[in-house]
This record gives sequence, C-alpha cells and structure tokens, in this order.
Amino acid sequence: MGVKERYQKVDAELAEVCRANGRSRSDVTLVAVSKTVGPDAVADALEGGAHDFGENRPDGLMQKADLYPQAAWHFIGNIQSRRIHDIVGRATLIHSLFSEHHARKIDQVAGERGLVQDVLIEVNVSGEESKSGLAPADVPAFLALCENLPHLRVRGLMTMAPQGDLEVARQTFEGLAQLEEQLRATLAPDRAEAFTEMSMGMSEDWREAVAAGATIVRIGRAIFSDTFEE
Repeated sequence: MGVKERYQKVDAELAEVCRANGRSRSDVTLVAVSKTVGPDAVADALEGGAHDFGENRPDGLMQKADLYPQAAWHFIGNIQSRRIHDIVGRATLIHSLFSEHHARKIDQVAGERGLVQDVLIEVNVSGEESKSGLAPADVPAFLALCENLPHLRVRGLMTMAPQGDLEVARQTFEGLAQLEEQLRATLAPDRAEAFTEMSMGMSEDWREAVAAGATIVRIGRAIFSDTFEE
C-alpha cells in the first residue's frame, strides 16, 4: 500500500469515526504530517485527495509550500524567532504559539506584509515536562494579549497527549475541549465565531481526539510510513 492508498484509508476511517460520534467528516481537517518525507510523497498524498499538510521545520515548509502552493500548509513545530519571517504567510495556520515574544514578532512580520496570520495557542494540558505549551491556567491572559495584536488571529487551541495510554489521551483532549469552551465564552461574538479550532490527535490517538471534539487531527506515520502498525 502506497502513500495515496494509506491517505485514502485514513480519510475513510476518519469519516466513519466522525459518523460514530454524531459528527460530519467536514467538521475535521485531516493534516497529513509530511515532516519526514520528501516532495514526491507529498505529491502522492495530493493525488490521494490530501489538501492540508504539516511541517515542523521552516526549511521543509519553505521547500514544500513553494512546490505545492495549491495545498494548505500548517506549521506544527517549535517556533524560532529568527525563522518567523520564513513561516508567516507560508503557513495557513501556526499550531505552536505560546510565547509572548513570538506572538509580537509574528504580529510585526505579518503587519509588514499586510496580512493577518492565523495561529493556535499550544496548551500543555497533561502537564508533562517534556511537552511545550502554556499551562491551562495561563492561557486566558495570553489569549487576551494576542487579541490586542492586530495582525495575529487566534483560531483556537492545540495540544499533544502523553503517548501509550489512550485513556489519558482522552482525558487530555477533553480537558482542551473544556478550556476552549470556557475561553470562547469570554470573547466578543465576532471573535468567538473565529475561535473554533482544536488541533489534537495524532496517528495513535486521533480517534479519541475526534470523540472529544477535535477539528484538526495531525496524522503522519499512518499515512507516510509503510511500517506503521496500529
């Protein structure tokens, strides 16, 4: 089974899981995480119907987004201040914002380019020391700061669950959903309409994420690796 077929298999299962949870397939964006593969594999995924791709390094984002501008490109890696100018504008959505310094720099670069950059706030729901992101209690103040940056638009939240325990993953995703609902209630109506995204769930745990309300799942190995086993 090649990349094209694996993408279509994941997409079909995503539709089934959405139906099982009373949701529409159109409610969830499938981001094919292409960070470990070259442009040819991206082309195969595109042939299979993929539209959204995720990269965690600026160089990969630049190369592939420039080759395939018809796709939507998501930046899912750690943000480096010196590389923000390579990300802003190329990334349809930046998933990993949790630093005030980076927020202000993204706003500055986006302003210089005459655009508004969509971002997600990364939240460390599980509290794992190895995970990046803000503690849930720190998110409201950070969101308020971001709301005052005119060239930055916070579309929602992102989290990563601990690996190896699907029950813990489910609890993590439900925690993000509760936080998202609380935050949306504090926003003005026009902003609340845009604050709708929850990026959570990867190859091992995306089904639990969809059940908890994910609007974006990030799947790499199940699509691009021929050795991935569920």
